[in-house]
Amino acid sequence: MCDKYHFYRLLEVSQNKKKIYICSSYKPKLIPYSMNNEWLILFFLVGAIFVGLVLIFSGIVAPKSINPQKFEPYECGIPTVGTTWLQFNVGYYLFAILFLVFDVETVLVFPWAVVMKETGMVAFVEIVIFFFILGLGLLYAWKKHALIWE
Repeated sequence: MCDKYHFYRLLEVSQNKKKIYICSSYKPKLIPYSMNNEWLILFFLVGAIFVGLVLIFSGIVAPKSINPQKFEPYECGIPTVGTTWLQFNVGYYLFAILFLVFDVETVLVFPWAVVMKETGMVAFVEIVIFFFILGLGLLYAWKKHALIWE
């Protein structure tokens, strides 16, 4: 006899059509609304409408200023001399991309460290491959002198 925390679950139906039930604590969760296409489309439509309404509302409520100084490029309060459209050295771009790569790598290592004990050797091999590829990228950047700040 099952108590209030357990229920009978159908184990199997034998060849003579006899049903065998066992007492089990496994209770399947019933989801009242499955995530089918209609709900997913409705979710995105409601989200898009909400974002649109917020943008329209902020455009109506926000204070407006029609000051000519508002449209000037701002650089530390000092008026600009000459053209404000300058070409930057590509080295800054490479340095920023390298920073982003290693920053994202740090973000990915923290969740890996949390589940490493549970997943075992598979996770260790995956992270060794990940660090190897990252090391190859660092070696490539070093050979191209992207790490030299000039």
